[in-house]
Amino acid sequence: MAEKGVKVVGMWASPFVARVEMALRLKGVAYEYISEDLANKSETLLSYNPVTKKVPVLVHDGKPMAESAVIVEYIDEVWKDGYPIMPADPYERAQARFWARYADEKVHTLCPVEHY
Repeated sequence: MAEKGVKVVGMWASPFVARVEMALRLKGVAYEYISEDLANKSETLLSYNPVTKKVPVLVHDGKPMAESAVIVEYIDEVWKDGYPIMPADPYERAQARFWARYADEKVHTLCPVEHY
C-alpha cells in the first residue's frame, strides 16, 4: 500500500523549492519537508527523481513528481480549496506559464545550480 500524505524533498536555498512550498501553503496543504544535501544526494532523492536527480520533488500519496512548474500546476489541480494559483481563462493561464518560464530562465542565468 502506498504511503499517504504529502512530502517535499528540497534544499533551503532553492527558489524552485520555495515555489512549491508557497503553492502548498496557498492551498492550505500540510506537508512533510525532507531536507536534501545536494553535494551528497540521498537515496531518497535518487529513488524519487532518478531522471534529473534534482529538487524539488513532491511526493503525494507515495507518487513522486519533479520540476517545480509541473508540481505547482499539479497542486492547483488536485487541491481546489484555497487560493487559485493558475487563472481559469486559457489565455491568462498561457500568459502565466510564459512568465513562469521567463522567470525560470532568469533565475538559471543568475544562479546556475543543480536544482529546479
